[in-house]
Amino acid sequence: MTFTLLANLLGGLGLFLIGMRLMTQGLRQAAGHSLRRILGEWTKSPGRGLFSGFFITALVQSSSAVTVAVIGFVNAGLITLTQSIGVIYGSNIGTTVTGWIVAAAGFSINIKGLALPLIAVGALLRLTGSLSKRVHFGDALAGFGLFFLGISTLQHSFDGIESALDLSAFAGTGILSLPIFIGIGLLLTLLMQSSSAAMALVLTATISGLMNLDQGAAAVIGTNIGTTSTAALSVMGATVNAKRVATGHIIFNMVTALIALLLLPILLKGILLFTESVGISKEPALVLAIFHTVFNVLGVMCLWPFTDRLVAFLERRIGHKGDKKGRPKYLDNNVLSTPSFAIDALNLELTRIGIHTRSIVRNGLNSNFNYAALTSDKGSLDNLIEISREFCAKMQGQPLTETQAQQIATALRILQYYRTSGALCESLAKKKLMPNVESLGSDSDLVTVFLNSCLGVLNTSEHPCTSEFCQIDNMIADMLSAYHDLKARLLSAGGTGDLQVPDMVDQLELFSKIRRIAKQSAKGSIYLAAMTPNSMTCCPGTGAVKFAWNRHW
Repeated sequence: MTFTLLANLLGGLGLFLIGMRLMTQGLRQAAGHSLRRILGEWTKSPGRGLFSGFFITALVQSSSAVTVAVIGFVNAGLITLTQSIGVIYGSNIGTTVTGWIVAAAGFSINIKGLALPLIAVGALLRLTGSLSKRVHFGDALAGFGLFFLGISTLQHSFDGIESALDLSAFAGTGILSLPIFIGIGLLLTLLMQSSSAAMALVLTATISGLMNLDQGAAAVIGTNIGTTSTAALSVMGATVNAKRVATGHIIFNMVTALIALLLLPILLKGILLFTESVGISKEPALVLAIFHTVFNVLGVMCLWPFTDRLVAFLERRIGHKGDKKGRPKYLDNNVLSTPSFAIDALNLELTRIGIHTRSIVRNGLNSNFNYAALTSDKGSLDNLIEISREFCAKMQGQPLTETQAQQIATALRILQYYRTSGALCESLAKKKLMPNVESLGSDSDLVTVFLNSCLGVLNTSEHPCTSEFCQIDNMIADMLSAYHDLKARLLSAGGTGDLQVPDMVDQLELFSKIRRIAKQSAKGSIYLAAMTPNSMTCCPGTGAVKFAWNRHW
């Protein structure tokens, strides 16, 4: 094999992979909100879930993007695990579209005649699109062009190395022949981390004569198995729901690969007879594309009646013990590549952190910040906040819209509010300050009024999008008014000698920190409501929410 042939082979592979990446990212970014709407509305039944999984995967040419979306929806409770398995079934059928693209376009038309205009149009859209969706569509078109150009280059490279590297020699190794080519398909998928890319490479090698039809079919089975490695790697340290969805994906692919292997001679013979009977060319790429689709459809047909049992198995075997307080429930690195889903996951985790923060504050107020679990609760809160900050930092490395970037900034602000609330609770627990009600005499009810107003603010912060939450700015104002009345009375007691000055200072510190704790916790809820546009329709007149919204958007 000469250096020129090797350079052409690697260059064609590089063009192909870059094209696949551009095409997938461009379509995924352009259809981000549509993906969410389709998966949210079209998965009400397993059958509709299967269709939506197929449709979206065929559109964006990435089953991983669909899996990420499914994980996000399962985490959010918008779809059940049963519905998500239906989407996974459809997604695996959708990945077979790549083979059809290669078979239909890659070998039936002048590839360069199609590729170069696509790249030109894509570049024009990218240069003139500014921040509009045209940029993403331009990337997708350019990606398609590079995809086809890479196929053309690979085809010519394989034609050149066919005589130097004849894999068909393995056909005589008997029973070892199929495992060898299954291993080749598996290895290609592991190296490129894309079953679609590996599939196209196998088809190109087969049409160039580097593999015969049986060997190409075995390699296709290998690519189907290899795609499970992406799912397995993606859920290391992920949420319980992510692990369940990924495991379901792995089980489906292993079962379909086994079916394809057992029925390989029968399926290939049947496909060849079919193509001959309808007058379709026995082009190897077309035969393998049909084979890939048929055994995935057979896999769905075989597993469909057992979906409920599969779901019960996943729920029983994975995450049975549940998540700990200090572990994130919704944040998952798999959703980072789709910022709209990552924002949704971040919103859900912030809501959970807010509930945890207000629980600490409420328990502290009811026990004078002296309850036994405060230290452990504060530790779990700090851990959640730190993990959420790291998630925000990772999101900043993704292509974001201006609104998404502002939402991340708001999320960091919310996390700081909750961190401050927790730190103040811990500070009061260490100082062990107690309200000195007796020193206020007949005005001792000022303490009760103030503490009750703090609890009222906390309780209202718990339920955004309610009529009570719409009045939270007024409640905060009432709390501050109660605090100032109490503060004035304490200063007066210190001035008249009813309260010793050191005790007065301690009391002022105690109630000032309680005021800050309640206010910081409430501001976290207010900004979180502003970060979620739907809440604006629930409380359009809320001054605090409008302030937060106008300040950031």
